[in-house]
Amino acid sequence: MQNHPPSAAPQPLAGLRVVEFTHMVMGPTCGMVLADMGAEVIKVEPLDGDRTRHLLGAGAGFFPLFNRNKKSIGINLHDATGAEVARKLCASADVVAENFKPGTMAKYGLDYSALSAVNPRVIYASHKGFLPGPYDHRTALDEVVQMMGGLAYMTGRPGDPLRAGTSVNDIMGGLFGAIGVLGALIQRGITGKGMEVQSALFENNVFLVGQHMLQYAITGQPAAPMPDRISAWAVYDVFTVKDGEQIFLAAVSDSQWATFCDVLGFADLKADPRYTTNNQRVTLRPTLLPLLRERLAARSAADLAALFEKAGLPFAPIRKPEELYDDEHLLATGGLADITLPDGKRAGETAKTTLCPFTMDGQRLGVRLNPPTLGEHTRELLAGLGYTAGAIESLHRQAAVA
Repeated sequence: MQNHPPSAAPQPLAGLRVVEFTHMVMGPTCGMVLADMGAEVIKVEPLDGDRTRHLLGAGAGFFPLFNRNKKSIGINLHDATGAEVARKLCASADVVAENFKPGTMAKYGLDYSALSAVNPRVIYASHKGFLPGPYDHRTALDEVVQMMGGLAYMTGRPGDPLRAGTSVNDIMGGLFGAIGVLGALIQRGITGKGMEVQSALFENNVFLVGQHMLQYAITGQPAAPMPDRISAWAVYDVFTVKDGEQIFLAAVSDSQWATFCDVLGFADLKADPRYTTNNQRVTLRPTLLPLLRERLAARSAADLAALFEKAGLPFAPIRKPEELYDDEHLLATGGLADITLPDGKRAGETAKTTLCPFTMDGQRLGVRLNPPTLGEHTRELLAGLGYTAGAIESLHRQAAVA
């Protein structure tokens, strides 16, 4: 598979070897972040491949998004020889990452206890549904923890809990795993010893809703679901305007309110003493918002956007994900990059993917390696571990590797 020319972006983790036993989103996100920063990330897959390679619908983008910049080796962990290959691979690693059920890795001698006994410098990133405790035996999914962790309650309308529109806990759980790995690498540089890092979906979700928990602790008032919330700002909402288009408009300070009234020609509202301060406007929101909606209904979204941009007021068009491929800012700043798709009907074709949302030395971290085909790097990696060509052929024949 053709890969990408060297990027000018910094690669602070170049020379670091990461072996990941991951699937779905959480674990692969951790590996992707490390890979984007230059680490050699080796994805260990079963002989039939990571199942996200062939998901339909909402899962169709999982594998190509979260597995770029990685190498793939197929290993049959159920085969004793295959498990031995995996342990040998891990002995060469700086970091091992996994996101399987508790106890799974120990069955193959691939848990932190076993690997650190051979390689005390190894950093082991474990991604689970729950940190150790009463719930750690449960099977967790992003939607499960959103429901039990208050996020679905906050997102939906009262009585209608609704999961967030993306895999927020899976993705952020992987990010926190990567943050833990980076901290452990710094500590290892001081002590020479690795450690285990644990990240979990449920605890990530609780961290996300912590602001609402603290709101209750401080005010004594339970946080209402976002569609029914008491807003901190009077003008902070979606407005339906001309031709049924929608636009988000906001004025989050008293000076912004004055500018809001000026650019829209609402001199009467600016002069009305009932609306002088934000807290006054919040109190009168039930009558103020309908008034604003009526006045804005005949204005076009484009005209409003132009006015708000010129005045420096917060606004946002209501976009669908597919429309972001044409976003002028993303196109101008290199926020999208080409990858070659590894699987499915479009295998071998090019698609654009989103990059990590930060720069290093002014550069976006780009794509060095396309998402790998299953076992694309098996022979290369086994040879690097000292296996001869004949031994590699033997491993293939006995279905220990793919």
